[in-house]
Amino acid sequence: MSSLKREMPDAFIILLGMMLLAWGLTFVIPEGQFSSIEEQGLRLENFNHYSEQGTGRALFSASGEPGLLNAAFDGLTSGDREGSAVGVVAFILIVGGAFGVLLGSGAIHRALTRLVVVLEGRDGILLPVLFLVFSLSGAVYGMSEEAIAFCLLLLPLFQTLGHHPAVVVLVTYGATQIGFATSWMNPFSVAIAQGLAGVPLMSGAGLRALCWVLFTLAAMLYTWQFAKKTRHGMQCYANKVLADVPEHMVQHPAEIAAGPLSRTDLAVLLILLCSLVWVIWGVVARSYYIGQIASQFFAMALAVGLVLVASGRMKVNQVSSAFQRGAADLLPAALIVGFAKGLVIMLGGDEPGSPSVLNTLLYRAGDAISGMPDWLSAQLMFLFQSVFNLFVSSGSGQAALTMPLMSPLADLAGVSRQLAVLCFQFGDGLTNLMIPTSAALMGCLGVVKISFAQWLGLIWRLQLILMTLACAAIGVAVYTGYS
Repeated sequence: MSSLKREMPDAFIILLGMMLLAWGLTFVIPEGQFSSIEEQGLRLENFNHYSEQGTGRALFSASGEPGLLNAAFDGLTSGDREGSAVGVVAFILIVGGAFGVLLGSGAIHRALTRLVVVLEGRDGILLPVLFLVFSLSGAVYGMSEEAIAFCLLLLPLFQTLGHHPAVVVLVTYGATQIGFATSWMNPFSVAIAQGLAGVPLMSGAGLRALCWVLFTLAAMLYTWQFAKKTRHGMQCYANKVLADVPEHMVQHPAEIAAGPLSRTDLAVLLILLCSLVWVIWGVVARSYYIGQIASQFFAMALAVGLVLVASGRMKVNQVSSAFQRGAADLLPAALIVGFAKGLVIMLGGDEPGSPSVLNTLLYRAGDAISGMPDWLSAQLMFLFQSVFNLFVSSGSGQAALTMPLMSPLADLAGVSRQLAVLCFQFGDGLTNLMIPTSAALMGCLGVVKISFAQWLGLIWRLQLILMTLACAAIGVAVYTGYS
């Protein structure tokens, strides 16, 4: 029973609680709207109360008006193909299916495993290269749960080298989350957040790429120093760790991938590279948005599928199943996007010029921070996202729940919506290193037999360094007018 009491509520339970709270707010908070938006932008002095008191929403509406029990359907069917929620939901499912085919091919896993084999015996470059590759994996396609498998793979090798088990988690999961937090193109976090915020997809990539380099180098150096400091005297402890790992999982990397990558693997990796170049070109040169980018990733899935079928590695039905599994894995994120939009609709919608409870909440929040400097407002947005991540660790889910509020709040605070997305990224990604609600983190710690309390004691300095860098980056963004 004690374990049940400590269990954090599921994201959908939290969202349901927020819906009930929002429904209650409609009875007590009056609706309001902003006027003269086109001429002056979203300003506090342009706010007008539309009603003197809350009018309330129906529990169930049969007339098409918003209602509590109608919120889920209303949210999922709202918007158009280029925005929330229909367009974003479709984007999540298609891109998820595309990466399901890519990861189902096994090419990425074999390439990373082969890299471990090649680097074996080259201890001087093992940690930096692996850290860089895993960080890049987090930045490009949001690698997270896959880190658990690589913890199992790398644990014997790192044990042989005398490294502390925490080094395995830092090099795999830690690196992926740093890449995730500073990504310039991750379709499952950056693209969704920017789409919900109404800014061009993958815009502002320059600062994000610079942050990726700096954050990755800082964390890499910390991991290197930590590994060097704890390396001696860890042999007995590492043996104890391995003794608790099932025997069939304790394999030497060379036993898993002794041969070179096949032509099929190389073809799949080449298709991935070409697809990423195509997506970046489309966004930069042709201003591609959700529909075009989703189609580009679908084209990647088709090309990878053709290679897999032609090579005999997978049958047509297996490729189809891999696509469906990939989409199914992201179905919860897609539903959260739709449900969160339903919550906004129940509050009256997110149009500043239309009467809504959300506008009143924005007005009051903006009034609370109106006297604060821009840089402080931005830091508070970062702090909010960091704390919120404890309750909703899904990047796309957190974006769906927070960006409809934080984007117009950024307007009121006098900072750009692009900066609001950056605050979301940092708050969501960096705190993944220390929240117990992350299934990937807890899985990796379980593999290496480190308790959560021990983990916090080992990485709190790194967390402090990363959060300081994030605050500095946000300060620079405010000073330079990042947009």
